[in-house]
Amino acid sequence: MKNLFFISVLLVFIFSSCGNNQPKNVATQTNETTSVDADLLKQAQTFFKALPATAEIADNKMTPEKVSLGKMLYYDSRLSKKGNNSCNSCHNLNTFGVDNEATSVGDEGKRGGRNSPTTLNAALHFLQFWDGRAKDVEEQAGMPIMNPVEMNIPSKVFLEKKLIGIDEYKKAFAAAFPESKSAVTYDNLQRAIGAFERTLITPSRFDHFLNGDSAALSTDEKKGLSTFIASGCTTCHTGMLLGGSMFQKFGLVNDYRPLTGSKVNDDGRKAVTKKDEDKDMFKVPSLRNIAKTNPYFHDGSVNDINKAVQIMAKTQLNKDLKDEEIKSIVSFLESLTGEVPADAKVAPKGMATK
Repeated sequence: MKNLFFISVLLVFIFSSCGNNQPKNVATQTNETTSVDADLLKQAQTFFKALPATAEIADNKMTPEKVSLGKMLYYDSRLSKKGNNSCNSCHNLNTFGVDNEATSVGDEGKRGGRNSPTTLNAALHFLQFWDGRAKDVEEQAGMPIMNPVEMNIPSKVFLEKKLIGIDEYKKAFAAAFPESKSAVTYDNLQRAIGAFERTLITPSRFDHFLNGDSAALSTDEKKGLSTFIASGCTTCHTGMLLGGSMFQKFGLVNDYRPLTGSKVNDDGRKAVTKKDEDKDMFKVPSLRNIAKTNPYFHDGSVNDINKAVQIMAKTQLNKDLKDEEIKSIVSFLESLTGEVPADAKVAPKGMATK
């Protein structure tokens, strides 16, 4: 009887001890996780910034009338000579501002020499185009229109006369630029398209994380962020865009061509500056929405994001990342996919769009 009593007391003690320890272990684990998340957030905030609501500048105020006109122009294929291309043809807002082609087909059916970068968040880049030949989205907007391979308009005057002959545009330009006596000008066209593009900002869950919401990213995405930082990717991919703020040599350590299979020897920024030191220098692309904007690199030579990460590590950092590390980084990159403004994806009624 005594033995039975002793065993009962012992069992009660054991189960009571187990019950008391479990909450303690869970609490300890939660505290450790919270501490790790806090450290990762602090580290991330030293490299990255959340996106602003818009990218407005003092020289081009974003009035509703101007943005509306810019959207009309962005979608209108009459801005190309034969009417085969609009801005949206190569920068499709329903596919994250790109056409998912290695190079894009122009008004005459010819392909351009470089991959068309996304217009999403483009207004926040420090310069435009892969070689930085345009200072902002306003200047950039006017250049493809008169490029013979792209939209093939022969002159600014040619397009101005064309638009003046369209009643809808005469009214829209007058409303957007009431201070102009002759509102339908090429300069105003560029300013209107630029104003519209300055609304194309796509915050993602990563921005919520940067603003303090630790639960915005999954465990795998946080691990990927940590791997991204530890691998040295933040040497170039920093700031609010995770890129888009500097030039860098593609093939900094190892020649990219054998790895990408690139067939065209593109001189990069050297084509603009004529300086030998600028050969193979390209604007560092933003990683915002990168999981949706394939193919990758200036020539669109790689379609798989995992391969792109592997190549970047080898060419820029001389690192052979393990499959697990690549998968982890890609998981983080997917958290950078944002939402394209819903209204921007809907073409204006009655517009000649392609």
